[in-house]
Amino acid sequence: MSEPAPTPGRLFVAFLGIALSGFGGVLPFARRELVDRRSWLSSDEFNEMLSLCQSLPGPNVVNLSTMVGGRAAGWRGAVAAVTGLVATPAAIVIAVAALYTRFGGLAQVQGAITGLAAAAAGLVGGTALRMAAPLIRRRWLSAGAFMAAAFAAVGLARLPLGYVMMALAPVSIAVAWRRPA
Repeated sequence: MSEPAPTPGRLFVAFLGIALSGFGGVLPFARRELVDRRSWLSSDEFNEMLSLCQSLPGPNVVNLSTMVGGRAAGWRGAVAAVTGLVATPAAIVIAVAALYTRFGGLAQVQGAITGLAAAAAGLVGGTALRMAAPLIRRRWLSAGAFMAAAFAAVGLARLPLGYVMMALAPVSIAVAWRRPA
């Protein structure tokens, strides 16, 4: 069941909630909010928008908020979504930075940061699997091959992501264009 059409106010509140839910790694929360909870985007639309956002300069989710807000409510929606995503978390980061400067050397703080890093890695991994599922269902052979190639190049061979994208993206686009879903 989809929520009412996104207005600038709804966009601001949604992206503020996303920002406050997933501090430091909001992609899993953005997908849940935009696709699962509010149904403002389908899984495919989310994947396509995120793919485009990853190829643009700047933070992926900020790019995504701009695109979602602009598509839903024009420039006002884009401004509302980005402001919701960035304003309050920026103030919180400044406060946390001040606290870390003071207490960052404590063993308890270092332990907490290690635990947060593990949780963030799990969220990113879970989101990657949820994003991959519709691609694999539709085109399991080509999608699996490109995912494996990207993982091998970036994760195992430690090649720069930009170079891997420049190499794989044109081939992936050509394969998808040649064999529509």
